Formats: sequence, structure tokens, C-alpha cells
Amino acid sequence: MLVNKMLVPKQYRCTHSATCLCTKGHLSEDAIYLVFQHLNWNPRSIAVMSCVCKWFDEIAKRVFWKEFCRARAPKMMLDMQSCGSHSVDGNWKALGKLLIHCSGCSLFGDDGDVGIFRGMFKSFSVSRVRKMLIDRQAQFHPTQVCPYCKAKLWDMLQAKMIPRSACIRLCAYDDSIECFVCLNGHMLGACTLLPLSDSEEASDID
Repeated sequence: MLVNKMLVPKQYRCTHSATCLCTKGHLSEDAIYLVFQHLNWNPRSIAVMSCVCKWFDEIAKRVFWKEFCRARAPKMMLDMQSCGSHSVDGNWKALGKLLIHCSGCSLFGDDGDVGIFRGMFKSFSVSRVRKMLIDRQAQFHPTQVCPYCKAKLWDMLQAKMIPRSACIRLCAYDDSIECFVCLNGHMLGACTLLPLSDSEEASDID
């Protein structure tokens, strides 16, 4: 339900020509910041505002999505910026979308009980994972792109980079895990989950 509410129709954005009315009388950036701070960086409001014109869209990408990420995932933000960088691969809007939108069902097939996961590699551009993907000549997905930043997706299964322990940690069938990572380090994957045993179901009820 949240995903459906987040979808906003695309609109033509103003490019701030000499006759643009947006540049005459709109609120200052500081005032808009205070408004969205009061709204606790509501993602739907940010998405709607981004469709007004290019000026609003740039403020959202540069400031508001970053503040949304800071408010919703402060520990993750601190960890990602511990290396001294104040930016993030794929931009703040992509990271904000990763926090609230799971599009795994559109990429993977829905057989058995499917578990879907997503995440992001820290400092992916200089990570060992990226180097291994390049060294092993990992293939890109032939049709799909990253749902968060639209970059190409590397196939980690094809590159044999999914650890053997992943099935145990995810409670999944052997060889049922698929995982992709995009050029900006956004990761998404799916697996077929093992059924609960009778004893586990009983303990859950208790």
C-alpha cells in the first residue's frame, strides 16, 4: 500500500527560463527547509514537490532526501559517512527510495515462499566486491536496471560471489538465492525460504 501511495505521475518540469514564474515570489530555500522539517521529511511530500519544477527537484535531491535518510536511518548514515565522505554513491534520492521501496517482486519470480532482501555496500566504488565483480567479468542483467538509481545490475550468482553460508543465514533452500548489485552499490536479492517445522510453528504460537 505504501508503494502505491508513493507513486507520483511524471510532470514536465520548469527549466527556469527568463519568463519563468517560479523565480518570482516563491519561498526561499531556508523557508522550504523549515516546512519540510516540520513535516518530518515526509517522503510523499518530497516526491510531490520534486515534480513542480527543476529548481524544487534539485533542492530535494541535494537536501531533503539526505535529511530524510538522516531522520529514518541515523546509524546507517553515520556508518556510511565514517570514511569522511559527505555524499553517497547513486545520490541521496536513490538511498531514500531504498529505505522505503522494495521492488524485488518485479525482478524475481513469486514460486514457494519468497524472501526478498535489499541493502547497499559501503564505499562500493573502492570495495573488494566491485573489484571481484570486474575481475570475474560478471555479467549485467540483460533487461532490468537498478530500481533505485537506474544503473546496470551485476549478477552475483553468475559471478559465484554468493557465500555458501547465505542459505543458512537466510533459512533458504540451497542454490535458491539470487542477488544483484548495481554500479552504485545498491543490492537486491531473493531466495526461496525453507518451510517452518511443526516444532517451530508451535513455539511461535506459544
